[in-house]
Amino acid sequence: MSDFVSALERRHSQYAITGTSKVPDAELVETIKRITLSVPSAFNSQSQRVVVLFGADHARLWNIVKDALRDVAADEEAFAKTQAKIDAFAAGHGTVLFFDDTAVTTDLGVRFPLYAEHFPSYAEQSNGMLQLAVWTALSERGLGASLQHYHPLIDAAVRRDFALPATWSLMAQMPFGDVVRPAESSERIDADERVRVLGL
Repeated sequence: MSDFVSALERRHSQYAITGTSKVPDAELVETIKRITLSVPSAFNSQSQRVVVLFGADHARLWNIVKDALRDVAADEEAFAKTQAKIDAFAAGHGTVLFFDDTAVTTDLGVRFPLYAEHFPSYAEQSNGMLQLAVWTALSERGLGASLQHYHPLIDAAVRRDFALPATWSLMAQMPFGDVVRPAESSERIDADERVRVLGL
């Protein structure tokens, strides 16, 4: 089996992470930059955008999430469970935020009207490829990560607090750090039930 497939097989959602990283921050950032340049996009639009948060900015992101969820929680008991979950993400070393620059996606629709209605889904696909590539790379470096989705609840506050363009649409949040306790492998449906081979 190739190293690439093996790397995908080793990637899991890791929720028990710490505020440390065995990989220097500068190396992490450089790796994420290289991946961002390498991952394909529809019509080579390159609308994927990434923000990497460390230190106080990482903590600020998860405080934004907690504040937003507190406002919509049914009661204090429900929020207490949610807060414990968010605190676990905040305990990590950093967070990768994934965005789509909707200005690029909208412009594509203007230039290629035949495909206009499909460009938002193409952008999601491109962003998903970037998310998986970054996640797998972090795993390969021995770091744990998970993919979270607290948008659009936090979108306005994130753009405001981190001075991001209004056209950047938040798509996912990925907290990461050294692994405290490796997650157990999740159950997989047999591949023969999910993959059909014809004409072989």
